[in-house]
Amino acid sequence: MSAPVASFDERMMDLALAEARKGRTAPNPHVGAVIVQGGEVVGVGHHERAGEAHAEVVAMRAAGDRARRATLYCTLEPCNHHGRTAPCTDAILAAGIARVVVGCVDPAKHGPTSGAARLREAGVEVVLGVREAQAREVIEDFACLVVKKRPLVILKAAVTLDGRIASRTGDSKWITGEDARREAHRLRDRADAVMVGVGTVLADDPRLDVRMVEGRDPIRVVLDTHLRTPESAKLVAHGSSRPTWIVHGPDAPNERRDALRRDGVVLIEAPLEGETVDVAWTLAELGRRDVMRLLAEGGGRVHGALLDRGLADRAEIFVAPVVLGDPDARPLAAMHDPPMQIASAFQLADLEIDRLGRDVRFRGRVTRGPREA
Repeated sequence: MSAPVASFDERMMDLALAEARKGRTAPNPHVGAVIVQGGEVVGVGHHERAGEAHAEVVAMRAAGDRARRATLYCTLEPCNHHGRTAPCTDAILAAGIARVVVGCVDPAKHGPTSGAARLREAGVEVVLGVREAQAREVIEDFACLVVKKRPLVILKAAVTLDGRIASRTGDSKWITGEDARREAHRLRDRADAVMVGVGTVLADDPRLDVRMVEGRDPIRVVLDTHLRTPESAKLVAHGSSRPTWIVHGPDAPNERRDALRRDGVVLIEAPLEGETVDVAWTLAELGRRDVMRLLAEGGGRVHGALLDRGLADRAEIFVAPVVLGDPDARPLAAMHDPPMQIASAFQLADLEIDRLGRDVRFRGRVTRGPREA
């Protein structure tokens, strides 16, 4: 059976969604806009970064006088509050837009009157929910920050067929091939921060930057209770356009703090949960520091801690046709309280599977319990 033909509104919203994905907006949502006059696209735009013009305003500037009596397609409900910029509803009304088609409503409640309500009160036709699922996915990280007060957490790992991320000696270069590693660098490019444990720093000495594709380096976050990260580590010694943050416990030695600060490292003191830094507190602190999308690259203890506490939202798992066969090789996740039955195991819902050279990527939403249909 052939797929249903998309309506004109859906096709225009698809263009707006493509625009939305271009921005680097944290802590603001990714938003795209398209303006159509007489069946012709006369303006497009996206929100580039926090503090700059919103997508609707960018598109209206591009349309100029042709915005009057036109239709505005916007992936997210236009804002109706004063923040770093004026309300988009004011600009829409001033431009004379006649109809506004919205992908999804704003999960952030900034006042008693929503943007859609304000526009309707002024006589503008407003249509909600066109390509709603896709629009919600585009702002998934923003919605997580608004609702859960923490970044969207994406588990990322390269694993063997028997679920190992490294040999017992810590060797992991390279489990996957170049195509898969390139995709991993694209994930870093889209993330606000990348997080690893100190064990990964000591075993792999990673740079956690973007190299195989054009892009922007993320903030590098290390969970290091006792500040064992050496000054010679690439995360410390190698320059980057983005900083390195190390999250440590209250008893970390002062001489280690002083040495790492001298090298430009940002230190964040966190409370302990048991013998290690509190991961839930850490995520909340990252959210307070405007980290909206976090890529958790391991190792197994970090992945396990996130799964233990229900803090993993999505996963990107790259599987190579390799078997180590060693029960002491390092696992994808080392949980404190792992499931005892398959029925309560973690699952990937909304699963997507694609081939990357010799490797296979599994990506989806992390859930726990019976497998979803």
